[in-house]
Amino acid sequence: MSSEDIDQWNKVIEQLGTPSQEFMLKLNQSVRTYVENRPRYAGYSFEKLFPDVLFPADSDHNKLKASQARELLSKMLVIDASKRISVDEALQHPYINVWYDPSEVEAPPPVITDKQLDEREHTVEEWKGAAVSNDSHEPSTSSSSTNDVSSMSTDPTLTSDTDSSQEAPAGPLGCCR
Repeated sequence: MSSEDIDQWNKVIEQLGTPSQEFMLKLNQSVRTYVENRPRYAGYSFEKLFPDVLFPADSDHNKLKASQARELLSKMLVIDASKRISVDEALQHPYINVWYDPSEVEAPPPVITDKQLDEREHTVEEWKGAAVSNDSHEPSTSSSSTNDVSSMSTDPTLTSDTDSSQEAPAGPLGCCR
């Protein structure tokens, strides 16, 4: 475990409480030893963690809405994943169900209009233009190919032949080559 993982674990445990012995038995021995040697925390109630003021005040049933939200959160924020509420169960929960639209859940994935878009190399501005033209269903105006670097910026403040710390962007996102 990294120090960030340990810090995150400690923060979760302080808020939700030390997990049950049943859960501890599921842990790797070295992790279990670490957790068992940490202070035990009772955790806070969900009313204290999520007071009424955190929920929208848009109706006469605010207390009911807040209690429903807390009840859902208490089922979602469970350390033991085997005891956590499923996505399907959460979608049927009264707090969420008012927004649930089966046609959205069962809708087909979005259609990619230009399958080669991810294979091209573009400057940041060209990528922005490609996104705009794809959003407006117009063909991309870029004629850049994978090996064409003529469209890359020639601004000397961006790259320099003598400065090896600033490489030319690699790949479509400038992160991989």
